[in-house]
Amino acid sequence: MSEEILINITPMESRVAVVENGVLQEVHVERTQRRGIVGNIYKGKVVRVLPGMQAAFVDIGLDRAAFIHASEISTREGTAVESISALVHEGQSLVVQVTKDPIGSKGARLTTQLSIPSRYLVYMPRTAHVGISLKIEDEAERERLKQVVSDCVAQEGIKEAGGFILRTAAEGAGVDEIMMDIRYLRRLWDQIGAQIKTIGAPNVIYEDLGLALRTLRDLVSPKIEKIRIDSRETFQKTTQFVAELMPEIADRLEHYPGERPIFDLYGVEDEIQKALERKVPLKSGGYLVVDPAEAMSTIDVNTGAFVGHRNLEETIFKTNLEAATAIARQLRLRNLGGIIIIDFIDMEDEEHQRQVLRTLEKQLERDHAKTNIIGITELGLVQMTRKRTRESLEQVLCEPCSSCQGRGKLKTPETVCYEIFREILREARAYQAEGYRVLANQKVVDRLLDEESGNVAELEGFIGRTIRFQVETMYSQEQYDVVLL
Repeated sequence: MSEEILINITPMESRVAVVENGVLQEVHVERTQRRGIVGNIYKGKVVRVLPGMQAAFVDIGLDRAAFIHASEISTREGTAVESISALVHEGQSLVVQVTKDPIGSKGARLTTQLSIPSRYLVYMPRTAHVGISLKIEDEAERERLKQVVSDCVAQEGIKEAGGFILRTAAEGAGVDEIMMDIRYLRRLWDQIGAQIKTIGAPNVIYEDLGLALRTLRDLVSPKIEKIRIDSRETFQKTTQFVAELMPEIADRLEHYPGERPIFDLYGVEDEIQKALERKVPLKSGGYLVVDPAEAMSTIDVNTGAFVGHRNLEETIFKTNLEAATAIARQLRLRNLGGIIIIDFIDMEDEEHQRQVLRTLEKQLERDHAKTNIIGITELGLVQMTRKRTRESLEQVLCEPCSSCQGRGKLKTPETVCYEIFREILREARAYQAEGYRVLANQKVVDRLLDEESGNVAELEGFIGRTIRFQVETMYSQEQYDVVLL
């Protein structure tokens, strides 16, 4: 399988695309004026303690206070305490790390269990645990890596070394590579430790890498054949970064100097537009309907125009198999997180159900975000979760519709007309006026003068006043004003 990473840089934003066999799988966007803060470490100040929620709000210098749960606050002994009041108090300084960006109306999520990632390791200065990514399945390799870390720590003679998690990229890494990472992380932690002692609250202590360098650290695997960067300045920065931390991928870096935009070359721009649409066509003629919401996201599978060649059960099975692969891609592409409910087309054959679920699981193994398929409900719905740390693609690129206030629906002209009638009656009872002028959208005024003209005449007779209408081209379909004359 051919995999490439494309990095597009402009002064306003950085964008990264992961392409597999010419098909876009992931998109990451970071705006210069609105960078993500996951991984950043702050010295914050506790502004409110909520015993009923076992949580606290912490000012870390953002527009909204961030949120930390009692389970995310460790004592000096490294054990968690259940009562939030026993852990923090208002006005207290607290060193915290962001685990989730502010999303929608919710502030950032925090933890005091600090961790700093490098190429092969995640360093946890406040624990003594050595863990290994579950994606490294070979038991002998897991034992080897644990031993390598222990030997490196002993060789360095580090006291209070902290803990480490070996990332998926560490599979096959040698002693020298692991040692380089440990030294880098220890130097970085020494700098952070010095900042913690001297800096005031609220203030940032450590900022994670920008999108381009973070991509090299987190997304590059042996499967990635090329990393193409369209900015010479960023290419030089990444070359230096790679030389210091990831020399084994240096030959995969490539500067793209072409006149045609790199995302256009690979059709990425078109795919991004499609990823913002609700309906996703399948090659068979079926389609998905993707509905992201605050509480959960739902994905509905439909056969559409696909009728198959044998029988209905076979048609449904093939559609669901294709949908399982498409759903895994859409979750990565749209960066949907939290609770996800998938409504596959009902299948009577239990073996078909197992195969569809297995296909979904297999496709999700390629996802960099942690996923968990919980199972199938009695209604035949697949329940799963996908770890959400940053905003979805839609949340980054879009905003709620000003006309419908994000509902995705508009009141009909008929509904708005009846609201106007009720408003006029309220005004007539409260104020003395010679008449009324209604300012409204073209469609609403058209209906008032046509289908509702009889009701308008009756209302004029009832209140004993004239009602006039005026089209306001800038008004949305739901917007209107009633002016007293």
